Parts: sequence; structure tokens; C-alpha cells
Amino acid sequence: MASSTPARLIGICADDAGFAPGIAETAFELGAQGRLSDATCITTTACWPDAARFIRRQPKAGGPATRWGLHLNLSHGTPLSASLRAVWPEFPSLALLIARAHGAFLPTAAIADEAAAQLDAFTQAMGRPPAFIDGHQHVHHLPGVRDAVVRMAAAARPGLAVRSTGRLPGPGFAFKRAVIERSGGRALARLLTNAGLGHNRTLFGIYDFSAAPYRSRVQQWLGAVAEKGSLLICHPAILRAPDPDGPAMGEARRVEADYLASPAFADDLAEAGVALGDPWLSAEGLATPRIRTGT
Repeated sequence: MASSTPARLIGICADDAGFAPGIAETAFELGAQGRLSDATCITTTACWPDAARFIRRQPKAGGPATRWGLHLNLSHGTPLSASLRAVWPEFPSLALLIARAHGAFLPTAAIADEAAAQLDAFTQAMGRPPAFIDGHQHVHHLPGVRDAVVRMAAAARPGLAVRSTGRLPGPGFAFKRAVIERSGGRALARLLTNAGLGHNRTLFGIYDFSAAPYRSRVQQWLGAVAEKGSLLICHPAILRAPDPDGPAMGEARRVEADYLASPAFADDLAEAGVALGDPWLSAEGLATPRIRTGT
């Protein structure tokens, strides 16, 4: 039975379009079904051009996910910019990237060039700038990265929203959530507020991608939504090639995609009294109007 309380709003964002074949297509279909509000794109991979062409050629009547954002990548594959490739022919592992960031050993000028190159790759392929910016594996909040991201977002006209990782409510996975918040999430949230950039207030969707029932996790996250500016991240996909992060992640993507497309997900939204909405708030906490970016 659906809840009779007024709907609380949450943005639901599918990550990683362009990371592997099938991710962009799944995000598009879920967006067209009204199961997503946002989706992110990785622009450094060989399959990104095909993913962008797929998104662009879809009919406006069906509409893709409402907003498409840039998923800044610094931990998988090869840099786009010559300046960062001169330092890193390949991106470091996430663990090494985090260690270098907190040791103040990042090539910050080259990373700023790389962020600009990835932004340009999105704009050129999609025919428009992204609606927001975030980071693959949350790299956008790391020291030596977050300042470049905030400057780039503020320089855009109009300014771009940025995913905040400063508040990650439960339930579950307290250690992982704490690591994300304290490795740079809280510092990024302060920067976004000071810069007056749109951002989400809270972030849900953190788990270990294990085989435990995904539906029960989403039900708990939906039950914890209590304020404007809530965003839930997910990674759904029906892949057409092996997942770059391994078979376990590929299976987690399939499980998420099946659930989000199912009547059960719609039932769970209704039961929780939650509806899809715009998660991007101004620094003052007021909803920031956003142009829908469907092609």
C-alpha cells in the first residue's frame, strides 16, 4: 500500500555511461521509464564516442535520463590530456591516487588540464556541456583535485552543479561512508557552499556491491530520505562486454538494472512516500532551476 504522506524528493543517478558497452543504453532506458533523474558519463574510454552517439540520436519524445553529467575519471585507463600523460602514461590505482593526494604529491596543474580535457570531450561529443560534475570512485573530492573541479564548475556559464560527498547517511557500511566523507567529501561540501555552486545535500547508495538483496538496501535508503537535496547513486547496466571492474561488479550492475526497471521499485518509491526530483540545491538550500538536457 502506498504511503499517504506527501512525497519527499530524491534524485537517482546512474553512473559510468561510456565505461563499458551497455551502460549508456541501460541508463537511457531507465531514464525514459522515469526511473532515473540523472546519469553520468566517463569520457576517457574507447567506447565513449559510441555511447555519446547513442544518447544523441535518441528521439526527444522518449527522452533520456533528465540530466547527463561528467564523471571525472582519474583512476582507470589513460589520460586524455598531453600534460597529464607526460606524468602518468596510465592513471594510478585508486589506492595510489588517494595516497598521493593526501601526501600532496599530485601534479595539480596537469590534473586541472585533464579535467578540462574531459569536460571538452563531453561537450564535443554530446553537443552541449554537462549538467553537473562528479567523480568516478569519488576522486573529485580529493585534495589537489577538488579545487580544480570547483574552479572549472564555477567558470562555466551558468555554473555547473557538483556532486557533494560531504554527508552520506546510513544505514549500513559506516566505515566506507566515513572514509568517503573524511577523505575529502566534507572539505568539498564547504568549497561548494562557499563558491555558491549547486550541489546535493546528502548522498545515498554506498554499499559493497555484494550479492545481498539490493531491493532491501534501496528500501532502507528511501526510508532515510528526510530533506531536499537527496541523491541516490547507482550503477545499473545490462552489459554487452565484460565489466572493466570484474565479473562481480558486472553482476551487481545487472541486479541493479533489473530492480530499477521492475514494478517493485515503483512500489517501493510509493511506499516510502518518495518521488524523483531535482537533487541540485543552491548554496542557500533552495532548489536551483535546471534546464532539462534531454536530446
